[in-house]
Amino acid sequence: MIIEPRNGDAEDDASSTKKHSLIAIAGSLLGEISLPKLALAWVLGALLPSLLLGAAPLVVTAWFASVSGRVVALAGIGSLVLLALVGIVGWYGFRPLFRIAEKSFWSLNALVVQPGYAVCREGLQHLAESFSSVGADPDKRARLRAGSAIGAGLLGCAVAGAVFALVWPATRWSGGFADFIDPLRLVVPALANAVALMSVYLAVASLLWGMADGLMDQPRDLGGFDTAAASARRWRVAHLSDVHVVGERYGFRIESGRAGPRGNERFLQVLDRLAEIHESEPLDLLLITGDMTDAGRSAEWGEFLDAMERHPALAGRCLILPGNHDVNIVDRANPARLELPGSPGKHLRQMRTLSAMAALQGERVQVFDQRRTRLAGSLSAALEPHREKIAAFADAGGLRRAVGLEAVWADAFPMVLPPAEPDGLGVILLNSNAEAHFSFTNALGLVAEEDMQATIAAARAFPQARWILALHHHPIEYPKPAKAFSERIGTALINGSRLLRLLRPVAARMVAMHGHRHIDWIGRCGALKIVSAPSPVMEATNAEPTCFYIHTLAAAPEGIALLEPQRILIAPAPPAITA
Repeated sequence: MIIEPRNGDAEDDASSTKKHSLIAIAGSLLGEISLPKLALAWVLGALLPSLLLGAAPLVVTAWFASVSGRVVALAGIGSLVLLALVGIVGWYGFRPLFRIAEKSFWSLNALVVQPGYAVCREGLQHLAESFSSVGADPDKRARLRAGSAIGAGLLGCAVAGAVFALVWPATRWSGGFADFIDPLRLVVPALANAVALMSVYLAVASLLWGMADGLMDQPRDLGGFDTAAASARRWRVAHLSDVHVVGERYGFRIESGRAGPRGNERFLQVLDRLAEIHESEPLDLLLITGDMTDAGRSAEWGEFLDAMERHPALAGRCLILPGNHDVNIVDRANPARLELPGSPGKHLRQMRTLSAMAALQGERVQVFDQRRTRLAGSLSAALEPHREKIAAFADAGGLRRAVGLEAVWADAFPMVLPPAEPDGLGVILLNSNAEAHFSFTNALGLVAEEDMQATIAAARAFPQARWILALHHHPIEYPKPAKAFSERIGTALINGSRLLRLLRPVAARMVAMHGHRHIDWIGRCGALKIVSAPSPVMEATNAEPTCFYIHTLAAAPEGIALLEPQRILIAPAPPAITA
């Protein structure tokens, strides 16, 4: 054959970060992207929230001016009753306005402020580490990271102050009735108000974040594994991540292209090997920390579930959580793929993921109540009232059928596998995926504040238990130089340092396990041990071996011990077919 289709071709490498630099892929976006669609997405994602946030003080002051004018004009009991009614109506009208402004504020925070600070922090840290040798003293590296975090806070504050000074002349903080006769008069001051508010917030937040990140425990290589008494309770956990199951027998994965194994044979080899190990040395858990699929398609989930059904003993011990490839938009051939905020496509990928999670672990894991303060029953029970709606949406799609499903998805996290005994091992499963509607930025990570608080609540509810905190994104960048600055951007949690600070009181009895980076690293940040899983299907060609780890956790007087793991090699596939 002139072209052997089972070996793939150049199209399989279109979005591969192993074959092309991010700059090259970004350049290809210009020829693929839909500019009208991008403009509409920008309006919905940034411009509209800015207008709503900036207009809120104008609307509030206009209402207060109207009420105060009536106070002067009105007299008598009847008039005062009328005024009270106007005040009540205004108050109940103010509450939804406040919620709109609050939602817009946090939307802009997640879109601009936190990523902006993270880019500044990681840029300074990357620059600082480029001047230190590979074998530099760990204490020196820690000081560099701390200093660059504080520097990022100061720089962010200075930039935000400069932006505030530029937009201040265009701001207006009081409105009147005339503004509602001609709403276009509100556009410029509303936008200026939004920029001013976010600038003040960024200036203060950057200083606080920079100082907090600089003074917190810095990440370090683990240095050595723990030991445990022969009588100590042990748990064997097989940790997989980023298996990127494809829906075609000879398909290649988006990021690796032809630089990674073809099809799903390598993943099937991993499961077969795990089944052999489990027969001789039983596993307690099989944990897959995200990116079960390559693009969140139904065919890929079908292949994944078929593979798990071949090994019922493993499936009964398996816990999965969403990765960015499972829920955020990605496209094998078009890195410029964009969908609008609110698109049914995102909800469909979320519901596919939730359905697979319910099938594998729905009866074993529990979810929180609406207030995120206590566990309130199994995942399956929580989804039962929504089964028909989810099925109807999956069958026919549409914006109308998608209404409410966003809350179903958000309320499912964090999921908790409670410890079997008060001092046993529990697992907390987080969704660490930021809202992303653009294929090129799909990898951003963010843990919701309420999910962080629920994590602490779960740990405190079982004060003697040991915990695995499972998430897809790494909470902090590793303490070693990156090959390129692009490796440090769009990968770690944007608010990972916040999560680490919150975990400090329970860190001694917790191990964090994640994926996303496709490489193995074991380290710590203070008392919290952090374990990164390599991808058994992404970082090698068909002719090269890959690996995964089986970790042994043990009960220790001071919390949880991480023993030396077992490294399992997966042999290379037979030679590729040649033309």
